[in-house]
Amino acid sequence: MTMEHRTLALVLFSAFVAATLAITTWVGRTRQGSAEEFYAGGRLFSPMENGFALSGDYMSAASFLGISGLIALYGYDGMLYSVGFLVAWLVVLLLVAELVRNCGRYTLADVVAARMRERPVRIAAGVSSVTVSVLYLVAQMVGAGSLVALLLGGSDPLSAGGSAADGLRAWTVVGVGALMVVYVAFGGMRATTWIQIVKAVLLMGGATALTALVLLRFHGDVNALLGAAVDGSGHGRDFLAPGLTYGGGWTARVDFLSLGLALVLGTAGLPHILSRFYTVPTARAARRSAVWAIGLIGGFYLMTIVLGFGAAAVVGTDAVRSSNAAGNTAVPLLALALGGGAGTTGGTVLFAVVAAVAFATILAVVAGITLASSTSVAHDLYGSLRRHGSGRKDGRAQGRENSREDGRGRGEGLGEVAVARLAAVGVGALAIGLGLLAQDLNVAFLVGLAFAVAASANLPVLLYALFWRRFTTRGAVWSVYGGLVPALVLVLFSPVVSGSPDALLPGVDFQLFPLRNPGLVSVPLGFLAGWLGTVTSSETADAARHAETEVRSLTGAGAA
Repeated sequence: MTMEHRTLALVLFSAFVAATLAITTWVGRTRQGSAEEFYAGGRLFSPMENGFALSGDYMSAASFLGISGLIALYGYDGMLYSVGFLVAWLVVLLLVAELVRNCGRYTLADVVAARMRERPVRIAAGVSSVTVSVLYLVAQMVGAGSLVALLLGGSDPLSAGGSAADGLRAWTVVGVGALMVVYVAFGGMRATTWIQIVKAVLLMGGATALTALVLLRFHGDVNALLGAAVDGSGHGRDFLAPGLTYGGGWTARVDFLSLGLALVLGTAGLPHILSRFYTVPTARAARRSAVWAIGLIGGFYLMTIVLGFGAAAVVGTDAVRSSNAAGNTAVPLLALALGGGAGTTGGTVLFAVVAAVAFATILAVVAGITLASSTSVAHDLYGSLRRHGSGRKDGRAQGRENSREDGRGRGEGLGEVAVARLAAVGVGALAIGLGLLAQDLNVAFLVGLAFAVAASANLPVLLYALFWRRFTTRGAVWSVYGGLVPALVLVLFSPVVSGSPDALLPGVDFQLFPLRNPGLVSVPLGFLAGWLGTVTSSETADAARHAETEVRSLTGAGAA
């Protein structure tokens, strides 16, 4: 692209960043001192607003860039991510949304600690939530780096693996990390929510426009689109059949099952998704928020399928892979081609608009994840250490204590809100470091790992706490660590880290576990550890507190 075209793209980028910073500044002028205002936005959002924010939180760089790229590279097998991400919302709607809103206040730990000894449960859930959030953040960082490197560095430095593109990606990761810290530290949940709503509208509009252009390119003939995708893929008819990625040997087939299990169950354990249900006034509103989100997300994932096959048909699989080996730039390249090609004003304008929308997607999602992780650090980890010895204080009493604190240091210690702001800086720094390390991996694949950890560590303890009367504190702690530790260890010794050409450390080989996604092993281990910890515990479950939690979860009586 010419310098003028890059300038246009940068102007669009800058316009969105300026708009989001203006929202953050405007919201930051309102009172953000109370925990309820900072963590939950005062619980003032309507179901439609929260539904758009939920979809904005969920439709990440993995959705817009990663899934479309995987479909462009691997055809049918790449669609697994679209199907898995969408089906996962049925689990959220049926098992999680309303019950979590009734039982908790700010975090996953609130739900579990309502009937357990608070301190060990909160520490375990806090560690797990931060781990999942950081893994999810890394995927967004990688997507941002790939996008801006393509925008500013052109295709040649990328295809040649030049240092210019590497430097651009590195500085982009740092810049995104700095912006997300600003959003969270100064705007809290209210600013984050409005950024996500704006981003959801932009993303749906951009995806709809691109989908329409792809279909118009083939005169609405889907068969012609798929035929062109087959021709452009280099794989022939195998491109439209299962097995291109997850076929051949037993390892690939089992990996397919493992990934599917992680995607379907992982959403219900994502901290930044669970925290969104606390921003509405009632449980009914939480359920309606999930319905809004399902409609928006369902339509979007149908469009990613068209965009993925469209990229293979119009751009070509080889061209996508030469630009970015993981396929993360398939959609921007598709926009460039649909607008007239490189060097044309139409192509550059469309490319710049799509790149700006994708960048908006990344910024909004990283803000939501950073807020969720910093909330866990402040509310669960710091709060538990500060209240050492508080014993069995329930979630509602603790919530009233938190709401009396402000973010300027009054209350005990520094105050949770102040700690949350400091935690945002620490989480941002960690995500930047890991994002620089994982720049060559597909963002959808990275999110799949985060889903596997969430499904292994967070979902078992959440379901046990809601539905099992005998569940004890030891069972809760064992369930979290029994899923979290195996998931991380299996990833460490998997082909993701070493022993394969596309590994994080391609020059070494300490691979022991054959699967790239640990979900098939680590998710059952999380449930097994929770059961084993409960049946071997000398502690007797508090029947009265379980009854109170059950009534509260099903009816909303006494919910904040």
